[in-house]
Amino acid sequence: MAARRTAAAGSGGDTESSSLDAFVPLDELMPWSVRPLRTGRAWVSGPDPAALRARWELLAGADAAEQERLFTPTRSRTPHTSVAALPGQSTGTARFARDPGPCPDPVRILHGPYDEQWLLPDHRLIDAARPELWRVADGQQLFAVEHSSAPEDAGPALSVTALLPDGHSPAGRPGRIRPLHRRPGGTEPNLAPGLLDLLRGRLTGGGGADPDAFTPEAVLAWVLAAARPSASGVLVPLSADGAVWSQGVALGRELLRLQSRGARGGERPRLPGGRRPYVRAALPARPSELSYDADEETLMVGDGRISPVPAEAWEFTVGGVRVLELWFGRRAAAAAGRGPDGAAGDGLDAVGARGWPREWTSELLELITVLALLDGMAGPRKELRAALGAGPLIGPAELRAAGVLPVPASARRPASVLGHQEEGPEGQFALL
Repeated sequence: MAARRTAAAGSGGDTESSSLDAFVPLDELMPWSVRPLRTGRAWVSGPDPAALRARWELLAGADAAEQERLFTPTRSRTPHTSVAALPGQSTGTARFARDPGPCPDPVRILHGPYDEQWLLPDHRLIDAARPELWRVADGQQLFAVEHSSAPEDAGPALSVTALLPDGHSPAGRPGRIRPLHRRPGGTEPNLAPGLLDLLRGRLTGGGGADPDAFTPEAVLAWVLAAARPSASGVLVPLSADGAVWSQGVALGRELLRLQSRGARGGERPRLPGGRRPYVRAALPARPSELSYDADEETLMVGDGRISPVPAEAWEFTVGGVRVLELWFGRRAAAAAGRGPDGAAGDGLDAVGARGWPREWTSELLELITVLALLDGMAGPRKELRAALGAGPLIGPAELRAAGVLPVPASARRPASVLGHQEEGPEGQFALL
Protein backbone atom coordinates (compact mmCIF):
# COMPACT_ATOMS: atom_id res chain seq x y z
CA MET A 1 0.00 0.00 0.00
CA ALA A 2 1.23 3.45 -0.84
CA ALA A 3 2.84 5.47 1.92
CA ARG A 4 0.65 8.04 3.70
CA ARG A 5 1.77 11.26 5.30
CA THR A 6 0.19 12.65 8.43
CA ALA A 7 0.35 15.98 10.22
CA ALA A 8 0.80 15.88 13.96
CA ALA A 9 -0.62 18.31 16.48
CA GLY A 10 0.88 21.75 16.77
CA SER A 11 2.11 24.26 14.24
CA GLY A 12 5.26 22.31 13.53
CA GLY A 13 3.39 19.43 11.91
CA ASP A 14 5.66 16.52 12.95
CA THR A 15 5.53 13.59 10.51
CA GLU A 16 4.08 10.26 11.62
CA SER A 17 4.95 6.83 10.29
CA SER A 18 3.99 6.68 6.59
CA SER A 19 2.11 3.38 6.67
CA LEU A 20 -1.01 1.84 8.11
CA ASP A 21 0.30 3.08 11.45
CA ALA A 22 -1.09 6.47 10.38
CA PHE A 23 -4.61 4.97 10.23
CA VAL A 24 -6.87 4.90 13.29
CA PRO A 25 -8.67 1.71 14.36
CA LEU A 26 -12.43 2.06 14.13
CA ASP A 27 -12.50 0.61 17.63
CA GLU A 28 -10.93 3.87 18.85
CA LEU A 29 -13.19 6.20 16.85
CA MET A 30 -16.48 4.43 17.69
CA PRO A 31 -15.52 2.78 20.98
CA TRP A 32 -18.83 1.19 22.01
CA SER A 33 -19.47 -2.01 20.09
CA VAL A 34 -21.72 -5.01 20.59
CA ARG A 35 -21.20 -8.59 19.52
CA PRO A 36 -23.55 -10.01 16.88
CA LEU A 37 -26.88 -11.51 17.84
CA ARG A 38 -26.90 -15.27 18.46
CA THR A 39 -30.34 -16.75 17.93
CA GLY A 40 -29.44 -20.32 18.86
CA ARG A 41 -32.12 -21.65 16.50
CA ALA A 42 -32.62 -20.86 12.83
CA TRP A 43 -36.42 -20.97 12.84
CA VAL A 44 -36.87 -17.66 14.73
CA SER A 45 -35.79 -15.63 11.69
CA GLY A 46 -36.24 -15.81 7.94
CA PRO A 47 -37.29 -13.96 4.81
CA ASP A 48 -41.06 -14.55 5.18
CA PRO A 49 -42.98 -13.17 8.20
CA ALA A 50 -45.99 -15.39 7.52
CA ALA A 51 -43.80 -18.49 7.92
CA LEU A 52 -42.53 -17.16 11.27
CA ARG A 53 -46.08 -16.73 12.54
CA ALA A 54 -46.97 -20.25 11.40
CA ARG A 55 -43.94 -21.64 13.24
CA TRP A 56 -44.97 -19.83 16.42
CA GLU A 57 -48.52 -21.19 16.27
CA LEU A 58 -47.25 -24.73 15.71
CA LEU A 59 -44.83 -24.46 18.64
CA ALA A 60 -47.29 -22.80 21.01
CA GLY A 61 -49.97 -25.41 20.29
CA ALA A 62 -47.76 -28.50 20.63
CA ASP A 63 -47.86 -30.84 23.62
CA ALA A 64 -44.97 -30.72 26.10
CA ALA A 65 -42.79 -33.39 24.48
CA GLU A 66 -43.29 -32.12 20.96
CA GLN A 67 -42.76 -28.51 22.06
CA GLU A 68 -39.43 -29.49 23.60
CA ARG A 69 -38.33 -31.09 20.33
CA LEU A 70 -39.54 -28.29 18.08
CA PHE A 71 -37.99 -25.60 20.28
CA THR A 72 -34.46 -26.98 19.72
CA PRO A 73 -33.22 -26.23 23.26
CA THR A 74 -29.75 -24.92 24.03
CA ARG A 75 -27.95 -24.24 27.29
CA SER A 76 -29.19 -20.64 27.09
CA ARG A 77 -32.81 -21.26 26.12
CA THR A 78 -35.39 -23.99 26.63
CA PRO A 79 -39.19 -23.78 26.77
CA HIS A 80 -38.77 -23.45 30.56
CA THR A 81 -36.36 -20.49 30.54
CA SER A 82 -37.61 -17.28 32.14
CA VAL A 83 -36.04 -14.03 30.90
CA ALA A 84 -36.76 -10.31 30.72
CA ALA A 85 -38.65 -8.81 27.81
CA LEU A 86 -36.74 -7.31 24.94
CA PRO A 87 -36.65 -3.51 25.29
CA GLY A 88 -39.42 -1.93 23.26
CA GLN A 89 -41.19 -5.26 22.66
CA SER A 90 -44.41 -6.26 24.44
CA THR A 91 -43.73 -9.99 24.47
CA GLY A 92 -44.25 -12.42 27.32
CA THR A 93 -41.77 -13.05 30.12
CA ALA A 94 -43.43 -16.13 31.60
CA ARG A 95 -41.89 -19.49 30.74
CA PHE A 96 -42.89 -20.36 27.20
CA ALA A 97 -44.00 -23.88 28.17
CA ARG A 98 -46.45 -22.42 30.69
CA ASP A 99 -47.74 -19.32 28.88
CA PRO A 100 -46.47 -18.62 25.35
CA GLY A 101 -48.92 -15.76 24.84
CA PRO A 102 -49.81 -14.32 21.42
CA CYS A 103 -47.35 -14.35 18.55
CA PRO A 104 -45.33 -11.12 18.49
CA ASP A 105 -45.27 -9.17 15.25
CA PRO A 106 -42.06 -10.06 13.38
CA VAL A 107 -39.63 -7.15 13.12
CA ARG A 108 -37.47 -6.22 10.15
CA ILE A 109 -33.75 -6.87 10.65
CA LEU A 110 -30.63 -6.86 8.51
CA HIS A 111 -29.33 -10.42 8.23
CA GLY A 112 -25.76 -9.88 7.14
CA PRO A 113 -25.02 -7.13 4.61
CA TYR A 114 -27.81 -6.23 2.15
CA ASP A 115 -30.27 -8.97 3.18
CA GLU A 116 -33.40 -7.64 4.92
CA GLN A 117 -35.24 -10.42 6.76
CA TRP A 118 -37.61 -10.86 9.72
CA LEU A 119 -37.21 -11.94 13.34
CA LEU A 120 -39.62 -13.04 16.07
CA PRO A 121 -38.75 -10.48 18.79
CA ASP A 122 -39.26 -12.72 21.82
CA HIS A 123 -36.37 -12.90 24.28
CA ARG A 124 -37.41 -16.40 25.36
CA LEU A 125 -36.54 -17.70 21.88
CA ILE A 126 -33.17 -16.00 21.31
CA ASP A 127 -29.97 -17.13 23.01
CA ALA A 128 -28.21 -13.73 22.88
CA ALA A 129 -30.49 -10.96 21.63
CA ARG A 130 -28.20 -8.10 22.79
CA PRO A 131 -30.82 -6.01 24.66
CA GLU A 132 -28.44 -3.04 24.71
CA LEU A 133 -28.94 -2.72 20.95
CA TRP A 134 -32.74 -2.90 21.21
CA ARG A 135 -32.71 -0.07 23.78
CA VAL A 136 -31.12 2.36 21.33
CA ALA A 137 -32.80 1.14 18.12
CA ASP A 138 -35.17 3.88 17.02
CA GLY A 139 -35.89 6.18 14.08
CA GLN A 140 -32.75 8.24 14.77
CA GLN A 141 -30.30 5.36 15.00
CA LEU A 142 -27.81 4.03 12.47
CA PHE A 143 -25.69 0.93 12.94
CA ALA A 144 -22.25 0.28 11.44
CA VAL A 145 -21.53 -3.43 10.98
CA GLU A 146 -17.98 -4.62 10.42
CA HIS A 147 -17.20 -7.29 7.85
CA SER A 148 -14.57 -8.83 10.06
CA SER A 149 -11.03 -9.30 8.73
CA ALA A 150 -12.14 -9.16 5.10
CA PRO A 151 -9.20 -8.96 2.68
CA GLU A 152 -8.87 -5.96 0.41
CA ASP A 153 -10.41 -7.72 -2.60
CA ALA A 154 -13.40 -9.20 -0.77
CA GLY A 155 -15.67 -6.13 -0.69
CA PRO A 156 -16.32 -3.24 1.69
CA ALA A 157 -14.92 -3.07 5.21
CA LEU A 158 -18.28 -2.31 6.78
CA SER A 159 -21.88 -1.49 6.00
CA VAL A 160 -24.45 0.82 7.58
CA THR A 161 -28.12 0.19 8.21
CA ALA A 162 -31.09 1.85 9.91
CA LEU A 163 -32.50 -1.60 10.75
CA LEU A 164 -31.45 -3.64 13.73
CA PRO A 165 -28.58 -5.78 12.37
CA ASP A 166 -27.83 -9.30 13.51
CA GLY A 167 -24.14 -8.96 12.57
CA HIS A 168 -24.13 -12.14 10.50
CA SER A 169 -21.22 -12.46 8.06
CA PRO A 170 -21.45 -14.43 4.78
CA ALA A 171 -17.83 -15.49 5.28
CA GLY A 172 -18.60 -16.95 8.70
CA ARG A 173 -16.63 -14.31 10.62
CA PRO A 174 -19.23 -12.15 12.38
CA GLY A 175 -18.16 -8.56 12.93
CA ARG A 176 -18.91 -6.06 15.68
CA ILE A 177 -21.98 -3.83 15.62
CA ARG A 178 -21.39 -0.14 16.40
CA PRO A 179 -24.43 2.11 16.99
CA LEU A 180 -23.94 5.73 16.00
CA HIS A 181 -25.72 6.97 19.15
CA ARG A 182 -25.39 5.67 22.69
CA ARG A 183 -28.88 6.75 23.76
CA PRO A 184 -32.34 6.79 22.15
CA GLY A 185 -33.42 9.89 20.30
CA GLY A 186 -30.12 10.36 18.50
CA THR A 187 -28.29 11.65 21.57
CA GLU A 188 -24.75 11.10 22.87
CA PRO A 189 -22.75 10.06 19.80
CA ASN A 190 -20.75 6.85 19.98
CA LEU A 191 -17.54 8.69 19.12
CA ALA A 192 -14.29 9.13 20.98
CA PRO A 193 -14.85 12.08 23.36
CA GLY A 194 -13.31 15.21 21.89
CA LEU A 195 -13.07 13.82 18.34
CA LEU A 196 -15.67 16.15 16.82
CA ASP A 197 -14.07 19.22 18.40
CA LEU A 198 -10.62 18.21 17.17
CA LEU A 199 -11.83 17.61 13.62
CA ARG A 200 -13.76 20.86 13.55
CA GLY A 201 -10.80 22.84 14.83
CA ARG A 202 -8.24 21.20 12.54
CA LEU A 203 -10.25 21.16 9.34
CA THR A 204 -12.18 24.44 9.32
CA GLY A 205 -9.26 26.77 9.99
CA GLY A 206 -8.24 26.96 6.34
CA GLY A 207 -11.80 27.42 5.12
CA GLY A 208 -11.70 24.30 2.94
CA ALA A 209 -14.26 22.22 4.79
CA ASP A 210 -18.04 22.45 5.01
CA PRO A 211 -19.02 23.48 8.57
CA ASP A 212 -21.86 20.91 8.41
CA ALA A 213 -19.33 18.12 7.88
CA PHE A 214 -18.67 17.69 11.61
CA THR A 215 -21.81 16.04 12.91
CA PRO A 216 -21.86 12.46 14.23
CA GLU A 217 -23.55 11.32 11.03
CA ALA A 218 -20.86 13.10 8.97
CA VAL A 219 -18.15 11.16 10.81
CA LEU A 220 -20.01 7.92 10.15
CA ALA A 221 -20.27 8.88 6.48
CA TRP A 222 -16.52 9.49 6.36
CA VAL A 223 -15.84 6.13 7.97
CA LEU A 224 -18.10 4.40 5.46
CA ALA A 225 -16.28 6.04 2.53
CA ALA A 226 -12.70 5.76 3.76
CA ALA A 227 -12.47 2.66 5.99
CA ARG A 228 -10.14 -0.19 5.01
CA PRO A 229 -10.38 -3.82 6.09
CA SER A 230 -7.39 -5.43 7.76
CA ALA A 231 -6.55 -8.60 9.66
CA SER A 232 -6.54 -6.59 12.90
CA GLY A 233 -9.92 -4.94 12.28
CA VAL A 234 -11.30 -1.97 10.38
CA LEU A 235 -8.85 0.92 9.98
CA VAL A 236 -9.79 4.52 9.15
CA PRO A 237 -7.55 7.22 7.63
CA LEU A 238 -8.52 10.68 8.90
CA SER A 239 -7.69 13.40 6.43
CA ALA A 240 -6.05 16.59 7.72
CA ASP A 241 -7.22 18.44 4.59
CA GLY A 242 -10.62 20.14 4.92
CA ALA A 243 -11.48 19.85 1.24
CA VAL A 244 -10.66 16.12 1.20
CA TRP A 245 -12.69 15.62 4.35
CA SER A 246 -15.73 17.28 2.75
CA GLN A 247 -15.22 15.15 -0.36
CA GLY A 248 -15.22 11.97 1.70
CA VAL A 249 -18.23 12.99 3.79
CA ALA A 250 -20.27 13.72 0.65
CA LEU A 251 -19.31 10.34 -0.81
CA GLY A 252 -20.11 8.57 2.45
CA ARG A 253 -23.51 10.21 2.69
CA GLU A 254 -24.41 8.84 -0.72
CA LEU A 255 -23.17 5.38 0.29
CA LEU A 256 -25.21 5.66 3.45
CA ARG A 257 -28.34 6.59 1.48
CA LEU A 258 -27.89 3.59 -0.79
CA GLN A 259 -27.16 1.10 1.96
CA SER A 260 -30.02 2.28 4.17
CA ARG A 261 -32.33 2.27 1.11
CA GLY A 262 -33.74 5.70 1.71
CA ALA A 263 -34.46 5.24 5.42
CA ARG A 264 -35.03 8.30 7.61
CA GLY A 265 -36.65 10.33 4.83
CA GLY A 266 -34.02 9.74 2.16
CA GLU A 267 -34.72 8.98 -1.48
CA ARG A 268 -34.93 5.28 -2.32
CA PRO A 269 -32.23 4.05 -4.71
CA ARG A 270 -33.12 4.13 -8.42
CA LEU A 271 -31.07 3.44 -11.50
CA PRO A 272 -31.35 5.86 -14.45
CA GLY A 273 -34.15 5.28 -16.96
CA GLY A 274 -33.34 2.49 -19.38
CA ARG A 275 -31.09 0.80 -16.83
CA ARG A 276 -33.75 -0.15 -14.30
CA PRO A 277 -34.29 -3.90 -13.92
CA TYR A 278 -37.71 -5.29 -14.79
CA VAL A 279 -39.33 -8.72 -14.74
CA ARG A 280 -39.40 -9.86 -18.38
CA ALA A 281 -40.76 -13.35 -17.64
CA ALA A 282 -42.67 -14.20 -14.46
CA LEU A 283 -40.75 -15.95 -11.72
CA PRO A 284 -41.99 -19.48 -10.87
CA ALA A 285 -43.60 -20.34 -7.55
CA ARG A 286 -40.55 -22.22 -6.28
CA PRO A 287 -37.44 -21.39 -8.32
CA SER A 288 -34.46 -23.58 -7.51
CA GLU A 289 -31.75 -22.19 -9.81
CA LEU A 290 -30.19 -18.80 -10.37
CA SER A 291 -27.88 -17.96 -13.27
CA TYR A 292 -26.67 -14.95 -15.19
CA ASP A 293 -26.27 -14.23 -18.90
CA ALA A 294 -23.61 -11.53 -19.20
CA ASP A 295 -24.20 -10.95 -22.92
CA GLU A 296 -27.91 -10.28 -22.40
CA GLU A 297 -27.50 -8.73 -18.93
CA THR A 298 -30.22 -11.10 -17.77
CA LEU A 299 -30.71 -12.74 -14.42
CA MET A 300 -32.47 -16.08 -14.81
CA VAL A 301 -34.51 -17.12 -11.77
CA GLY A 302 -35.70 -20.58 -12.69
CA ASP A 303 -37.84 -19.94 -15.76
CA GLY A 304 -38.17 -16.27 -14.83
CA ARG A 305 -36.13 -13.47 -16.40
CA ILE A 306 -35.04 -10.10 -15.00
CA SER A 307 -33.17 -7.54 -17.09
CA PRO A 308 -31.21 -5.41 -17.47
CA VAL A 309 -29.01 -6.58 -14.62
CA PRO A 310 -25.53 -5.01 -14.72
CA ALA A 311 -22.66 -7.46 -14.43
CA GLU A 312 -21.38 -5.38 -11.52
CA ALA A 313 -24.49 -6.25 -9.50
CA TRP A 314 -24.10 -9.95 -10.28
CA GLU A 315 -20.41 -9.94 -9.33
CA PHE A 316 -20.82 -7.87 -6.15
CA THR A 317 -19.28 -9.77 -3.23
CA VAL A 318 -18.86 -9.35 0.51
CA GLY A 319 -16.38 -11.54 2.34
CA GLY A 320 -15.72 -13.36 -0.92
CA VAL A 321 -19.39 -14.39 -1.27
CA ARG A 322 -21.58 -13.25 -4.18
CA VAL A 323 -24.44 -11.29 -2.60
CA LEU A 324 -27.17 -12.09 -5.15
CA GLU A 325 -26.50 -15.82 -5.05
CA LEU A 326 -26.55 -15.86 -1.26
CA TRP A 327 -29.78 -13.81 -1.12
CA PHE A 328 -31.51 -16.09 -3.62
CA GLY A 329 -30.29 -19.29 -1.99
CA ARG A 330 -31.86 -18.36 1.35
CA ARG A 331 -35.25 -17.68 -0.26
CA ALA A 332 -35.19 -20.71 -2.52
CA ALA A 333 -34.57 -22.82 0.57
CA ALA A 334 -37.39 -21.10 2.48
CA ALA A 335 -39.83 -21.56 -0.42
CA ALA A 336 -39.04 -25.29 -0.49
CA GLY A 337 -39.24 -25.77 3.29
CA ARG A 338 -35.50 -26.35 3.68
CA GLY A 339 -33.15 -24.92 6.25
CA PRO A 340 -31.21 -21.68 5.64
CA ASP A 341 -28.20 -23.73 4.53
CA GLY A 342 -30.30 -25.58 1.94
CA ALA A 343 -30.39 -28.83 3.91
CA ALA A 344 -33.64 -30.77 4.28
CA GLY A 345 -35.90 -28.97 6.72
CA ASP A 346 -36.45 -30.47 10.16
CA GLY A 347 -38.90 -29.37 12.81
CA LEU A 348 -39.96 -25.75 12.54
CA ASP A 349 -37.39 -25.02 9.82
CA ALA A 350 -39.55 -27.17 7.53
CA VAL A 351 -42.41 -24.65 7.89
CA GLY A 352 -41.42 -22.55 4.89
CA ALA A 353 -42.89 -19.80 2.80
CA ARG A 354 -45.89 -20.48 0.60
CA GLY A 355 -43.98 -20.36 -2.65
CA TRP A 356 -42.27 -17.20 -3.88
CA PRO A 357 -44.17 -14.13 -2.58
CA ARG A 358 -44.49 -11.07 -4.79
CA GLU A 359 -42.63 -9.08 -2.12
CA TRP A 360 -39.48 -11.11 -2.74
CA THR A 361 -39.45 -10.12 -6.40
CA SER A 362 -39.72 -6.43 -5.44
CA GLU A 363 -36.91 -6.89 -2.91
CA LEU A 364 -34.76 -8.58 -5.53
CA LEU A 365 -35.23 -5.71 -7.97
CA GLU A 366 -34.25 -3.24 -5.28
CA LEU A 367 -31.23 -5.29 -4.25
CA ILE A 368 -30.01 -5.38 -7.86
CA THR A 369 -30.40 -1.61 -7.96
CA VAL A 370 -28.52 -1.08 -4.69
CA LEU A 371 -25.61 -3.31 -5.68
CA ALA A 372 -25.28 -1.69 -9.12
CA LEU A 373 -25.28 1.80 -7.63
CA LEU A 374 -22.81 0.82 -4.91
CA ASP A 375 -20.45 -0.58 -7.52
CA GLY A 376 -20.79 2.71 -9.41
CA MET A 377 -19.24 4.44 -6.41
CA ALA A 378 -15.96 2.59 -6.96
CA GLY A 379 -14.57 5.45 -9.06
CA PRO A 380 -15.21 8.16 -6.45
CA ARG A 381 -13.79 5.89 -3.77
CA LYS A 382 -10.58 5.47 -5.77
CA GLU A 383 -10.38 9.24 -6.13
CA LEU A 384 -10.75 9.64 -2.39
CA ARG A 385 -8.06 7.04 -1.77
CA ALA A 386 -5.72 8.89 -4.12
CA ALA A 387 -6.43 12.18 -2.35
CA LEU A 388 -5.70 10.55 0.99
CA GLY A 389 -2.43 9.16 -0.34
CA ALA A 390 -1.33 12.61 -1.50
CA GLY A 391 -2.28 14.59 1.58
CA PRO A 392 -1.63 14.68 5.34
CA LEU A 393 -3.50 12.53 7.82
CA ILE A 394 -4.55 12.95 11.42
CA GLY A 395 -3.03 9.86 12.99
CA PRO A 396 -3.08 8.20 16.41
CA ALA A 397 -0.17 10.33 17.67
CA GLU A 398 -2.09 13.56 17.10
CA LEU A 399 -5.20 12.11 18.70
CA ARG A 400 -3.17 11.10 21.73
CA ALA A 401 -1.55 14.51 21.95
CA ALA A 402 -4.99 16.14 21.86
CA GLY A 403 -6.31 13.86 24.60
CA VAL A 404 -8.82 12.14 22.31
CA LEU A 405 -6.98 8.86 22.78
CA PRO A 406 -6.99 6.71 24.75
CA VAL A 407 -10.76 6.73 25.11
CA PRO A 408 -12.11 6.35 28.68
CA ALA A 409 -13.32 2.91 29.66
CA SER A 410 -16.85 4.29 30.16
CA ALA A 411 -17.06 5.08 26.43
CA ARG A 412 -16.77 1.36 25.66
CA ARG A 413 -19.74 0.44 27.84
CA PRO A 414 -23.45 0.98 27.11
CA ALA A 415 -24.88 4.23 28.43
CA SER A 416 -27.32 4.01 31.33
CA VAL A 417 -30.90 4.17 30.04
CA LEU A 418 -33.18 5.25 32.90
CA GLY A 419 -36.17 6.56 30.98
CA HIS A 420 -38.60 3.68 31.58
CA GLN A 421 -39.15 0.34 33.27
CA GLU A 422 -38.69 -2.95 31.48
CA GLU A 423 -40.51 -6.14 32.37
CA GLY A 424 -38.25 -8.72 33.95
CA PRO A 425 -38.65 -12.50 34.23
CA GLU A 426 -42.10 -13.70 35.27
CA GLY A 427 -43.57 -10.20 35.05
CA GLN A 428 -41.27 -8.52 37.56
CA PHE A 429 -40.14 -5.00 36.79
CA ALA A 430 -36.60 -3.71 37.05
CA LEU A 431 -35.43 -0.13 36.61
CA LEU A 432 -32.58 -0.05 34.11
